[in-house]
Formats: sequence, structure tokens, C-alpha cells
Amino acid sequence: MAVASHLLLALISYLTLFSTLINAEISASVNATSDSVDVSLTVGVPKGPVCKRPLGKQGRAKPSDPYWLEAIKHQGSAPYNPDPANYKVFRNVKDFGAVGDGVHDDTDAINQAIQEQNRCGENCQSSTLSPAVIYFPQGTYRVSAPIIPYYYSTLVGDPKNPPTLLADPSFNGSAVIDANPGYWINQKNFFRIIKHFVIDLRQVPAEWEATGIHWQVSQSTALRNIVVHMPTDPNTNHRGLFMENGSGGYMGDLVFNGGKNALLVGNQQFTVRNLTINNAQIGIFAIWNWGWTFQGLNIRNCGIGIEILSASIGAEAIIDARVVDTPTFIQSTTPSNGTLHGSLVLNNVKLENVPVAVGVDNGDVVLSGGSKTIASWAQGNVYRGENPKGEFIQSNLPYAHKASSLLDVSGRVVSRPQPTYETFTVDDFISVKDYGAKGDGVTDDTEALNKIFKQFADCKILFFDAGHYIVSDTVFIPAGTRMVGEAWTVIAGKGPRFQNQKKPRVVFQVGRPGDRGIVEISDIVFSTVGSAAGAVIVEWNVKEPVGEKGGAGMWDSHIRTGGVAGSQLEGPQCPRSGEGGIDNCFAAYLHLHITKHASAYLEATWVWLADHNLDGDGLSQISVYSGRGILSESQGPVWLIGTGSEHHAIYQYRFVDAKDHFMGLIQTESPYYQPTPAAPAPFILNTSPKYPDPKPYDVAAPSAWALSVERSKDIFIFGAGLYSFFVSYAGECAGTRNCQAQIANIDRRSSVYLFSLSTVASEKQISVNGKGIVDQADNINGFVSTVTYWSSP
Repeated sequence: MAVASHLLLALISYLTLFSTLINAEISASVNATSDSVDVSLTVGVPKGPVCKRPLGKQGRAKPSDPYWLEAIKHQGSAPYNPDPANYKVFRNVKDFGAVGDGVHDDTDAINQAIQEQNRCGENCQSSTLSPAVIYFPQGTYRVSAPIIPYYYSTLVGDPKNPPTLLADPSFNGSAVIDANPGYWINQKNFFRIIKHFVIDLRQVPAEWEATGIHWQVSQSTALRNIVVHMPTDPNTNHRGLFMENGSGGYMGDLVFNGGKNALLVGNQQFTVRNLTINNAQIGIFAIWNWGWTFQGLNIRNCGIGIEILSASIGAEAIIDARVVDTPTFIQSTTPSNGTLHGSLVLNNVKLENVPVAVGVDNGDVVLSGGSKTIASWAQGNVYRGENPKGEFIQSNLPYAHKASSLLDVSGRVVSRPQPTYETFTVDDFISVKDYGAKGDGVTDDTEALNKIFKQFADCKILFFDAGHYIVSDTVFIPAGTRMVGEAWTVIAGKGPRFQNQKKPRVVFQVGRPGDRGIVEISDIVFSTVGSAAGAVIVEWNVKEPVGEKGGAGMWDSHIRTGGVAGSQLEGPQCPRSGEGGIDNCFAAYLHLHITKHASAYLEATWVWLADHNLDGDGLSQISVYSGRGILSESQGPVWLIGTGSEHHAIYQYRFVDAKDHFMGLIQTESPYYQPTPAAPAPFILNTSPKYPDPKPYDVAAPSAWALSVERSKDIFIFGAGLYSFFVSYAGECAGTRNCQAQIANIDRRSSVYLFSLSTVASEKQISVNGKGIVDQADNINGFVSTVTYWSSP
């Protein structure tokens, strides 16, 4: 009997070990005596979801059911707020006295909902301590003065029945929504979202200068699903959207009806997706930029589609446009005369009854119109391969292949709005705080979150109540997951498992290699806490379901490290002077890894290593270190819509053995501290196939690559702003255009189509196989240098 018992115990132990190994997560580690990466096993991650009833594509909400966000229990928290026990993240404007009947003046009630509890407004440069979601139920809200969304605010209406913000006939102020009445530095005006509204200016006298939205913002901002109505009187002086400067940014699914200018805009860079303009005198008046990308532009019955203030424009790139019954699609204020002012790219533009496609204010016709499709056309400097000499053209471009996997049934690049789940009831959601997660910035939520994902992926939509969720080991996010944050809910890796750069470890693993299924992530910030030299923050393995292009994606979700309360990588720990040391100020090994068999649709995603404090004084620079930004080895399809990657030591965007990617617009900045130390320091170059690193360019003290492409096919980049502003924190080099020697490298084996590239202070704009080819001096375009089009041989 004793022998039998020992045999039974041994069998149980063997089965337990076998089960543990089967359920183990495979993650990367590095041999401590080598710079190469090996594969090791990490045990304890749940194998997959347990689901009794799949959620399905559509819910069963009745028209009379409240929108789930209104009905769900709100228990979000702000752990680093001065009064965390009483601070309210979610605010329904009706709880503050707004009526929404179209009669009462709701201005004060709405602004009270935004401002209450000492949030970051006037005399506050920035703050993440007081996040807020300001919710507007269905109704018509009359306003007589601007609504001012404070820093770290999301204004959201009911998408089932979008509320109307009705400007009173006596409206007095800059705009119905004013994102910066002079309170914040425009290039640092981060973290605002406005979505699901109708703005109606038609009761304001047409001759008044009335504006729907003043949107002077920077990165991590979004406008979504907004309709603006303006009068169509001949003397109208209304503007739908006004933007005089900033450093954006993304906006999409917007409709503007009427007005003098639907958009009057100037900003360093922006991505605009699915923009419709009807019956405006001028659809878009572009007053200045370094580079804008318009994807999915629809203009109907306007006097001029786009007016370009030629001397101030770096680059406009327009793809998948339809223009109907408009005399002139694009008009420059002055002739180009063989210069880059007004660099322009058109790709897949369909004209219907448009006599002039591209013209000049003096009456010159650069490109005739009619009813036709413009496949690919450019005005500007064009390069090919390793030829250092460009050619100024105003003519058709050669064919640039877009993979069919990237296109919808109409032949346009896939365009996918952020999920809103308006067809689902509140019963289709679970709050992670109801199932053991704390989000208090202290508790280790690893086990709770892994259990939640295992139990509810594909069964429920996971609501991550506002908070700061700490994990000490890998969290597995299975295929089938739909998760929504609240005012940029933070989930962050912390602790010794993520601290060894010779042993990189995944913090958040989205699917396993080979997994297929829906993944939808919105309004989340992935991050780290404390030194995390070995953290691979997000590993993206999942591939979209068959027949659902863009079915695995993120919207308004960021990978942000350092510079905020709770990160333990702020000024006191990591001052600009470097007195904090390096070992204590590692933020991550790699921010985002899209693996070979994955697909990804990422929209309005900012992969940012902080260069300054967002909390505290909101200004002081810091010295923190991240090795790498975005690495994609995906065979596609991958869409990067309105993304940025900044301040990483070795590279910002890197593509290795990748295929079938569309990007527009991508934006980068090199680390401000470089070249002290020079790239790759303080990281070690990895030469193994796992997380392959590029060699720095060949000078004594190189800075990071903004863009690195190796052995990749059909990489279609439609708009890029690659910037270098500093040498060892000194900014004089930007004025003399010599902050670094090279910035973008593409090897001879890759096929890349690069449209509308603007660079700052890199002596060579494009390199091939590490050798600088395109000289910025040949492409000076105001503050930037612009290459209108470059393609590999």
C-alpha cells in the first residue's frame, strides 16, 4: 500500500510538472555572458480563456437602453491625486446641473464638471494627477461661452444619440470647445480626447467669426465622430476647426457642413482619417505645417477643396480622396516656381466634376481636373534608390505597390473607427475592480488580471476602471479580448523580473504566436515603474480574424514611460543632470514588438519615453533611457495610423523581415541627451535573431535611427516627420541644421515607398545600407527639409 501511495504521488507530481510546462509562456532571455538572446520558459501564465458564451460581434442593446458608459458602476480612482479617496474620475454633466433641453444655458454646469476638484487648468503646465471623463448624455446643450477641456480630459457623448452643443446666438468666445485658451504650451498640450458630438453654430449670426473647435494641441490627442454645422450664407465667417500651431496628433470620422473654412489649420504634423466636408467656401485652409497626411478625404460642393498658404507649408499628403462638384480641388496662394513650398502628393484621388485638380491663386493650372482618378501625382523633389540627385516634378509618380491585404473592397487603405460598443448593454461588461484588481498603484495585480483575462476574454468587454495597475510578471491578453480604459488607465510592469537588459522579459503579451482573433484595446496606457532595463512592454502576437481587416488593434492607447507620478522615473530620481545615474533610470528594453505572424491596426498610438516631467512643474527635463521604440517583424497586414515613437536610444521605428505595412503619418524625435552618451549606450546592441538591432551610423558619436528597415517588402510610408532638435540637450544645432548626421536607413534588399518625408537637422535625410544618400541641403523647406517621394530601386 505504501509503495502504491508513493507511485501515485510521483505520478501526480509528474502530471503537475507536465501541465505547468504545457501552460508555460515562452519569453526571451539573454545569456548573461553574451549579447545574444536565447529562449527560456516562464511558468505560471494562464493558458487561455474560459468562455461559456462568446460575446459576438453585435450586442443586444435596445434603442431605449442607456449607453453602457452611463450605466456602468464607476469606481475609477486617481491614486496620486492629493485627495484620492474623494476624487471623482467620471463626471456626468447632468449631475452638475446641465439640463440638455436646448433652452437652458448649460455653459457653467459643463465647465464645473470639467474643472471641479482642482484639476489642471490655468497656471498648470500639465498634470496626470486628476484624470477625468466628462460624459454628456443625449440632449441639446446650449452654450454661450467656450467649454474648456482641462489637461488629461476626455469629453465623450453618447454615440447612440450624439449630444448637440448648440452655440447661443449671443455666443461670446474663441470656440464652442477651446482646448487651449492660452493656458498651456502648445507643443506640450497632451492628453485630450473629444468624441461623439454634434456642434451647431447656425444660430450665431453668419457674419460673426464663430468657431466650433479650437484645437491647439500636441500628441496623445484625438477628435472622433464629430459633426459641425455652420451656415452656408455667402457672407459666412464661421470656421469648423481652428488650429494655429502645436505638435499633433490624430483626428478622424469628422463631418463639417457649411462655413467659410471647414478647417483653418496649422500644426507641425497631423494625421486625419475619414474627413468629410460639404458646402464650405474653402474646405481646408492650410496655413502652415511640416507635414500632414489626409487618409480618406471626401469633399463635396465647396468653392475650393484645399487652399495652401504656399510659403508656410512643408508637405501635404492626400490618399483615398473623393472630390465632387468643386471648381478647384487644391489651390496654392503662389506658384511653386520649382521650389518645395507646397510639397504635395496625391494618391488614389477621384474627381467628379472638378475642373481644376491643382491650381494657383493667379489662375494658373498645374494639373487639370474633370472627372477622373489621379493614381499617383506629386509636386516636389523626387528621389530613387542610391541616386543622390533629386528631380523637382509636377507630374505623375511611378506605381507604388500597396499590398491587397492593406486595402478594403473599394481599393482604399483600410480605415477602422474606434469601437464604441453602443450595441452592447452594461451586462456585457465587467469591471476589473469587481474581480480583484485594485489599480491603487501599490497592490500587485498580476494574478488578478491574468485570472480576469482567462475567465472573461471573448465573453465580456473588460472595463479597466481608472487607476494605476501594477504587475510584477507577464500578463497574458488572449485573442478575443476587448478592453476599454477610463481616462488613460495605466497598467505597468514593475520589479526585478523586468530589470535585466541581458534577460528581456515581456510585460504584456497580446496573444501567443499563431493566435487569431479579435483584440480591441482603447484608452489604455502601458508603462513601467522604476528601473526596467529588460522590459519588453507590449509583445503583439495576435492576428486578425479571417475576413475582419483591422480586427486586432488599439485606439487612443499609448506606451508611455517615465515623467509621471507613480513612474519613479521623474525629476527627483532622474534629473537632466544625470545625477540620478543610469541604472536607476532605465525605462524599458523595447516598447512594442509586433511579431512575425501578427497583424495590427494601431491608431493614435504614441510610443513615448518622457523627455520632461508631466507632473510637478510640468517643464523640467529628465534623463531616462529606453532602448527601442517599435520593432515589427510582421508579415502583415499592419496599419500605423497617426503614430509616434520618440526618444529611444537605438531606434524609433524598425522593420526587419517585415511585409505589407501602411504608415501615415509617423513622427519621431531623437533623444535629447544624445550623443552624451552616444547610441546605443546605455544599452547593449543585440546581435541575435531575437530583437535584432541595427548598427549605428558610422561617426564617432551617433544618435538613434528614427527609421530602420531591413529585408522588408512593400513598406508604404505615407507621411513622415523625423526630427532631431538637440545635441546633449543644447538646441542650437536645430538652427544650424546639424543635430545628427543620419536619421533614416533602408537596406538594398527592402522595397519601401516613402512619401512626404520632412526631417529636422539631420545632415542626411535618407541612407541606404548605412551610407548617407539624400542631402538635406538640397531639400530645404523652411525649418524642415522635405523629400516629396523616395523609393527603393
